[in-house]
Amino acid sequence: MVAIVQTVAYLGLEARSVEAQVQISPGMNKGIAVVGLPDKAVGESRERVRAAIASLGLSLPPKRITVNLSPADLPKEGSHYDLPIALALLAAMGIIDSELVSEYVAVGELALDGRIAASPGVLLAALHASATGKSLICPASQGAEAAWAGGIDVIAAPDLLTLLNHLKGNGRLSPPKPGVAEEPEPGPDLKQVKGQETAKRALEIAAAGGHNMVMVGPPGAGKSLMASCLPGILPPLTPQEALEVSMVASVAGTLVDGRISRARPFRAPHHSASMAALVGGGLKVRPGEVSMAHLGVLFLDELPEFQRIVLDSLRQPLETGEVSVARANAHVTFPARVQMIAAMNPCRCGHLGDPALGCSRAPRCAADYQAKVSGPLLDRIDLHVEVEAVTAADLTLPPPAEGSKEVAARVAAARALQTARYADIKARTNAEIDGEALERFATPDEPARQLLARAAEAMRLSARGYTRVLRVARTIADLGGAETVGRVHVAEALSYRRRAPVG
Repeated sequence: MVAIVQTVAYLGLEARSVEAQVQISPGMNKGIAVVGLPDKAVGESRERVRAAIASLGLSLPPKRITVNLSPADLPKEGSHYDLPIALALLAAMGIIDSELVSEYVAVGELALDGRIAASPGVLLAALHASATGKSLICPASQGAEAAWAGGIDVIAAPDLLTLLNHLKGNGRLSPPKPGVAEEPEPGPDLKQVKGQETAKRALEIAAAGGHNMVMVGPPGAGKSLMASCLPGILPPLTPQEALEVSMVASVAGTLVDGRISRARPFRAPHHSASMAALVGGGLKVRPGEVSMAHLGVLFLDELPEFQRIVLDSLRQPLETGEVSVARANAHVTFPARVQMIAAMNPCRCGHLGDPALGCSRAPRCAADYQAKVSGPLLDRIDLHVEVEAVTAADLTLPPPAEGSKEVAARVAAARALQTARYADIKARTNAEIDGEALERFATPDEPARQLLARAAEAMRLSARGYTRVLRVARTIADLGGAETVGRVHVAEALSYRRRAPVG
């Protein structure tokens, strides 16, 4: 007899069906053999399953036990195979009904005392179970996460004994309820930023259209402060977007207590981050910072201090909105539709243009320092803003009349226009439109078209740069409530395009 329990293998944000098949047969080689391309964690499940079953007061039969994880050519990684293997083994031993457990998808790691511990990816497993018409068995600590799938029965058990009692009808477990995250603590307000009206205007445009932005200025000018104000002016995630973001967090194992938040992600990796940390990968492929920031903000402070090869790895994700990690045995894709905000000093000392503080190597040091960031990456950044130093006189000024609340209202209105405009296409914001959609919704009027044509030739804009100017102009028009992209909108968009290094 072969007992079968359904489980899943994770490949990016895709959960693939896997059968945990257990057969108990006579043989000289007694013990548990696990086959089906298991990694080390799966191979070690033999001892965890043996100990967990022993904690129930049961002993394994003195026969050969074969565990096959099918399909055999699909690599199996992670500790979440413990629970389905244990359930299939108990069914093969006749402890539980094999037909009953075959109707469930099971995921969870087993402790030696029989507790069912959390494992990454439960939300994906729940969505897979819902799509295949099955129920789900998962750890109690992740029941709130699984409940977000909706439309399925979820058994969230704290330990193996409680789960067996539930399956036998001796002690029923209550179905879990979806977890809701508390409202995040409010961050810095734009009222804290003194001066910097041009940079604040660019930040508003970036938020309204989902555009990438880089701020160049001396230390202490407020670049990091303005970047940290961005989450406060962005609209909350829609329910569908929140589910997308939570799927990435589930695979990464960072979804706390199954609580899904409507706040947009804000990730700020240190400039020492490796390529695998930033774009994903590693021995066991996991999402990187650019995927953890999906539908949110990726803030790169001290941009030239990142390794050049690491920065250039962002070029594809910024263009396509996804990361593809190729391995010999798998090809994994993670979503990465992010808004990149970067900050950098104009040169290594940071005081280019200040005769009192600038170094003797200017302007050569500025060209060398800014050249650490490749031209193709800078071409993918829509808004380039020069941030001036803050003087003592600026600091004594009263707070500005407008803060994050007022700016957020204008951003929300512009985003609402884009949501309605792009309802029939895949784009969410102006930063995502291309091709036919760009021609349909962002074609400038004749004066604006003539200005853009002259500027494209004078500034030597690439085809990508030309497209991004139109996207930014469309956002500026949305903030102004204009239906057509006009000359004034194109002129302002052109003022944010990249210039040659200062000096």
